[in-house]
Amino acid sequence: MAQGRPIDSNALRARARRLRLMAFDVDGVFTDGRLYYGPDGEQMKVFHTLDGHGIKMLAASGVTVALITGRDSPMVKRRAAELGIEHVIQGREDKGEALQELAGQLETDAEQVGYAGDDVPDVPAMEWAGLSFSVPGGHVQARQAAHRITRAPGGSGAVREICDLLLDARDRQS
Repeated sequence: MAQGRPIDSNALRARARRLRLMAFDVDGVFTDGRLYYGPDGEQMKVFHTLDGHGIKMLAASGVTVALITGRDSPMVKRRAAELGIEHVIQGREDKGEALQELAGQLETDAEQVGYAGDDVPDVPAMEWAGLSFSVPGGHVQARQAAHRITRAPGGSGAVREICDLLLDARDRQS
């Protein structure tokens, strides 16, 4: 599995402790990347409850959570509201620029920002962020840009795995 920027566990923990902002792509990270359409053309997305609880715990630890997606979806807005995610950026193809703008608004620099993505549009954000993640089924360019690839696939606990890793690093302080 291609992984272009691996770092050892001590460096990963150090970077994780610095994070003040963790942003996630939606399709392929929060979901399995598939789009479901109902008989009347309505679009549906499937979200995993484990991921949602991880997000809540990460936010409670003091990390700001954000979603950045190239699509504009009412389901994303609804799920974000359920999870208390205030920063939801939709319809943005240039995710690197979107992430940098949000970081600027929150007065954070790249070393304080994490990003999780799975496809080519995510790569600029992944390369800019101080800590980046991808998923096993992600595009090769996204996996090469990642510091860590989750074991769990997108939509099946990958977000929770990232949250648990970040929380563990923050708790250990070693």
